[in-house]
Amino acid sequence: MNFLYVGIGGAVGSMLRYAISLIPYKQTFPLLTMITNICGAFLIGYIAGFADKRNVSANMLLFLKTGLCGGFTTFSTFSLEAYTLLQNGHYGYMAIYVLFSLIGCLAGIWGGMTLGRS
Repeated sequence: MNFLYVGIGGAVGSMLRYAISLIPYKQTFPLLTMITNICGAFLIGYIAGFADKRNVSANMLLFLKTGLCGGFTTFSTFSLEAYTLLQNGHYGYMAIYVLFSLIGCLAGIWGGMTLGRS
């Protein structure tokens, strides 16, 4: 049954990620992936913070954290895009992308957990 919760959540998360990829933004800098990862970090932080203060079932956490957030965030895509920027000589873009993604996602976790615990 756990696989079903994760699978359904993952399908929903993946469809949401795909929907964001349809936004007409085509530039060298992978802004949509960065925004997706920061939003996903905020969401999983919120869920974790919310669950800390309330009685959330293990099944719901599997659906939300492992499934939905796991399907929504795009760390493998982030890694490939960062590597591609590096390979193509876009060192400044690569540094900004990695730095802002890391800081943004950590801030997203903090913000989500803070809001979820309130």
